Amino acid sequence: MQLLHQSVGSKTFWHKRRFSPFSRILPIMPKTVHIIGHRNPDADAICSALGYEAYKHAKGEEHCRAARCGNSNARIDAILKRFQVRLPRFIGDVTPKVHDVMTTDIHKVTVDATCSEALEIIDHYGIRVLPVVDDKDHLKGTLSIFDLGDYFIPKPRQERRMRHVFTSISDIVRSLKAEVINVVDEDRSEDLFVRVGAMDIRSFGRRYTEDETLARQSVIVVGDRYDIQQRSIMLGMRLVVITGGLPVDDDVVEMAKERGVSLIVSPADSATTSWIIRSAGRVDRVMTTDNIESFNSEERLSTVRRKVANSRAVAYMVMDEHERLVGVFSKTDLVKPIETNLILVDHNELSQAVPGADQVNIIEVVDHHRLGNPPTQQPIFFINRPLGSTSTIIADLFQRDGIEPSPAIAGVLMGGIISDTLNLRGPTTTDRDAELLSWLAGIAQTKADDLAELIFNSGSVIISHEPQDVIRSDMKTYTEGELTYSVSQIEELGFDNFLKNREKIEQALEEIRQADAYFFSALLVTDINTQNSLLLVNGDEQFVESITYPNRDAPDIFELNGIVSRKKQLIPYLTSLIRAHVGGTEPQQPVAEAPVETEA
Repeated sequence: MQLLHQSVGSKTFWHKRRFSPFSRILPIMPKTVHIIGHRNPDADAICSALGYEAYKHAKGEEHCRAARCGNSNARIDAILKRFQVRLPRFIGDVTPKVHDVMTTDIHKVTVDATCSEALEIIDHYGIRVLPVVDDKDHLKGTLSIFDLGDYFIPKPRQERRMRHVFTSISDIVRSLKAEVINVVDEDRSEDLFVRVGAMDIRSFGRRYTEDETLARQSVIVVGDRYDIQQRSIMLGMRLVVITGGLPVDDDVVEMAKERGVSLIVSPADSATTSWIIRSAGRVDRVMTTDNIESFNSEERLSTVRRKVANSRAVAYMVMDEHERLVGVFSKTDLVKPIETNLILVDHNELSQAVPGADQVNIIEVVDHHRLGNPPTQQPIFFINRPLGSTSTIIADLFQRDGIEPSPAIAGVLMGGIISDTLNLRGPTTTDRDAELLSWLAGIAQTKADDLAELIFNSGSVIISHEPQDVIRSDMKTYTEGELTYSVSQIEELGFDNFLKNREKIEQALEEIRQADAYFFSALLVTDINTQNSLLLVNGDEQFVESITYPNRDAPDIFELNGIVSRKKQLIPYLTSLIRAHVGGTEPQQPVAEAPVETEA
């Protein structure tokens, strides 16, 4: 089935059409694929997303777009400003919602449409429900074939109701597509009764002479019977409709004008004309206005599915905050596959991914961290390499395929590598990081040391952010068995700013741990100059006491000399502590590695 747009006059309608073998199949444009890093993104998460977008575009995949699920920071801003690259689009949640499945090209009818126009669309296109709106798109009701059936097919004994229609002459003209000869007060809506002038002239009009009011409410449908035409006009009928597209004698026209009788010519025969006139009533008198089920476009599909599980409604209306109709969906739409596609970069654990990632399609992962693979419906393209940064992996893809990135993208990838490897001095640095940083530097015409100085001098996170934001700026969540914990990391030039603001940061760390019910929360503060770190921990008292590093000024602050990598050094150590805490095994001490000596 295909949703199509149909217009009749100023009215628009929602309908479906079945494809025929002769239907023209238009090319389907690929849906946007979001290349997105982890929550609270660091420079590598942003830079690798931008780099992978450029790589995909170079391979002809223009539908792939970089995105982010957190705020930028001073270092990211410094890198992007240096190479004049825009920050990726923010996407804070990809949980499937109503707007992902609803039809936005809505086909609706306004309250001033006639039943004839509505029925023509319903019948021709086989649809079941038409939304009815006012001129500002506020939903006023819905119209179905059942509503119209009850109107058009009253009980046989209700003779007066079978003749009755509340409409205007202008609506009758529009419904019949009639030729206007003479009309009087044509826009007035009124109660009218349809009769066919098929009887002999001797009996025609007998009732009208007894009740003049009856004539003023009557619509006479007549063919080429000159006598009935004349008699109807003389009796002062509200409207005379001559059928079959037949010509009208001049004297009949003149008489109608003299007596103020409306006169039109219908192209249809008398039986059809009579039926169409009854359908000229406006939809606002027929439509359903009660118990219309509507939703907001931001409601989650999981919630909506529960709400409509026992509903018998054919279609559901979607409203915006101003109560305007913005979409339509059916139960069938709720079971269709979700078309949101993600490529995860710089992470592969759902706890770190954009909210809702577990309910959409993850089609690729490009990462350099430990495996915490999200489950997928189908096999996917997965790159996980033990390199210093995800930006290194992206640069390697460019070089491997013989594609040279633009100077701006080369510079951005440099920023990701320098930030994540501490300018090739961190313990996660590999020879490949150094090789590719040198290659990118030549393309970007930028020295690695100069860019590193710009990045690391771009401002203290502690000074420029509130304590909660300091912790959440690069916070990652991990799960070990049934325990969940968080580890944040910031890089500073020395520990002075941290020690001056220690108490506020300690309080913020405790608030975050309690709010998110973590087993413990930790903040690793790394001094870029000395390659040493301080670890602030808040959590289970017995666990904190099991940390084997020396304290610094307080029982919850530990000196980690030579420890600079959260991924390679700290997380394995903390994991062993948790296992020892739960199962009684001996924890493993992380190895403090000497800085890697390489040339950029």
